Amino acid sequence: MARASGSYDESDVRIRPSRRGTRPRSKDRPAHEDAVPGRVVGVDRGRYTTLVGDGANRHVVIAMRARELGRKSIVVGDAVYLVGDTTGADGSLARIVRLAPRETVLRRTADDTDPVERVLVANADRLVVVSALANPEPRPRLIDRCLVAAYDAGMEPLLVLTKADLTDPAPFLEQYAALSVPHLVTARHEGTTDGLDALRAALSGRVSVLVGHSGVGKSTLVNALVPLALRATGVVNDVTGRGRHTSSSAVALALPDDDGWIIDTPGIRSFGLAHVDLARIIQHFPDLEPGTERCPRGCTHDEQECALDAWVDSGAAGPAGPARLDSLRRLLRARTPSTDD
Repeated sequence: MARASGSYDESDVRIRPSRRGTRPRSKDRPAHEDAVPGRVVGVDRGRYTTLVGDGANRHVVIAMRARELGRKSIVVGDAVYLVGDTTGADGSLARIVRLAPRETVLRRTADDTDPVERVLVANADRLVVVSALANPEPRPRLIDRCLVAAYDAGMEPLLVLTKADLTDPAPFLEQYAALSVPHLVTARHEGTTDGLDALRAALSGRVSVLVGHSGVGKSTLVNALVPLALRATGVVNDVTGRGRHTSSSAVALALPDDDGWIIDTPGIRSFGLAHVDLARIIQHFPDLEPGTERCPRGCTHDEQECALDAWVDSGAAGPAGPARLDSLRRLLRARTPSTDD
């Protein structure tokens, strides 16, 4: 019998099945006890290049992040654990399911007011700050900022000055004498790089991160240290005095015939330090730290009430005290933005 228009009964109503299952979701996650350890050596658009195995069995495995990791960042240098196809065969893809605790973390922020910090590299023990002595001109404030980041991360700094064939490095190095920063000088002569052997020895057995602004010769050093790296090199603009970015992403490279690694990073033009607790910087000046005991609470060690001035004037910090105090305060002020960064 035909129904009147607009009249319905219960049989006319279709109930759509719920998309959510009736069984409660378990909070337990797989333990992945059979996960294979690896090391992240490159990151590119959500794909992670990892090295798995040791010695002759070491091979490259491409992996993606497992969902259970959530929003945890994965960066070059991270020790990770992988499941799935870890053979490294063409077209294979493993999953990173776990990160090992990081021993060191190199961070920076976009600027000195940005509360969001960016992790650049994990598990490195040395920060190599590369600066040209000329073409382009050195930028001491940027170097100071990198030194602060190294101290904050618990990494040993090394200052490498390139292009010493263009100018005498001595006047520039005087600025860092009181800081006691280890340094090396390189120069190009007839297609070879003087000082390369000393640099190679300094990096041997270490995991070193190379940072520096564009055009300083960082990629040239990397190619000399790791001939198969083939990192792109660029030139300095004659008008602006700035180099162009030639490395687009960080990458870890094994030193030939050595257990050391170098991590090349893209050229930088700023190094924000909003994440750095300036109170920790004084710990890297053990000759001055005892003088802070009489400082007022909350002292920044760069103010009129600071007790360090009287401590240094008394000679308690030794003959190098005044220069060391100047260096400390230069690093403390490195967080202040400047146009010459």
